[in-house]
Amino acid sequence: MINQDRIKNLLLELIQIDSHSREEREVALRLKEICEELGAEVEIDDAGEKVGGNTGNVIARFKGTAVGPTIMMSAHMDTVVPGKGVKPIIEGDIIRTDGTTILGGDDKSGCAVIIETVRCLQEQNIPHTNIEAVFSICEEVGLLGAKSVDVSKLKSKIGVIFDSDDPGFLFTKGPSQNFIDIMIHGLESHAGVAPEEGISTIIIAAEAIAGMKLGRIDDETTANIGLIKGGAATNIIPNYVELRGEVRSHSAEKLKAQSDHIVQRFEETAAKYEVIVEGKTTKASIEAKVEQAYGAMDVSNDSDVVKLVVGAAARLGKIVKTLASGGGCDANVFNQKGIQCANLGTGMRATHTVKEWLDLKDMYESAEITLEILRFHAETHNNTDK
Repeated sequence: MINQDRIKNLLLELIQIDSHSREEREVALRLKEICEELGAEVEIDDAGEKVGGNTGNVIARFKGTAVGPTIMMSAHMDTVVPGKGVKPIIEGDIIRTDGTTILGGDDKSGCAVIIETVRCLQEQNIPHTNIEAVFSICEEVGLLGAKSVDVSKLKSKIGVIFDSDDPGFLFTKGPSQNFIDIMIHGLESHAGVAPEEGISTIIIAAEAIAGMKLGRIDDETTANIGLIKGGAATNIIPNYVELRGEVRSHSAEKLKAQSDHIVQRFEETAAKYEVIVEGKTTKASIEAKVEQAYGAMDVSNDSDVVKLVVGAAARLGKIVKTLASGGGCDANVFNQKGIQCANLGTGMRATHTVKEWLDLKDMYESAEITLEILRFHAETHNNTDK
């Protein structure tokens, strides 16, 4: 059994430590301190230097009490904005924000589940193999922390990520994601005196987006233009606009087709705009950059990790079903790096919004299932890698 008051209090402590992406140092140091108190060998890697952050990933190695292959548990430390000065409101088994910030249950609930599980293993003398706990940075800005983990230093070939909502679901499939950066070049002019001598990049952007397929494209694909930056003043026809968007899809072909569609819309729209001023012709133009943020995750229902999680839950009389997600997580990266893993829920809801809330009962259930996962893992393996 887990200690519900203890995991709840740890969650409340962690969510009140500010940790926007690239600013996770304080929560990293706190988790390092806790893991060392629990006897782990802890390092903070150089991921922060690679991504321009103030700390790296926290990697804690807990020695097992049973023979068997090492297992990884992982959650991310960073939050989206606005995440500074979180003031949690507790209403029974629900913790929510005060409406001015996100809560940070995404993903500090995952961090709390990992810590509580290790504490229970030790206190209750539950046999377990070696554990590698990875608390990553910069998950929310492209899974950068996980990408920077040197897996050659890890022994785990199987693991569980804690970064979703309902513990009754194990996310085993996730999309690939492309980032798309567009730079539109036009021509500035005085907006009141000579607007016809300018080429407005804001107009080009608006026209291109208006004719674009965005949102839910199909069951496998989504697309969004999320950032627009441009213009200098109301009295100047804007000559430059930057945009950033994304495409996600479970299909590599659809990912490329939708990315191409977005770029083509900007190219076709810009091609329609040109002006002649004092005998000189200026044409609008664009620059486009398409970059894959991460690849798809596709873990079979027959995989070892699915059998482990589903089997452990069944031993507790609980049902965990596999599911596909529309979002990416560190599991996408770790699977590509050779660590077979899937994503188990921890109770977070309405994430990435100031309406975020967390169901404590779900977090408790997630921790109970995880405790059984580690017990079950030790029982079913007995001859490798202690």
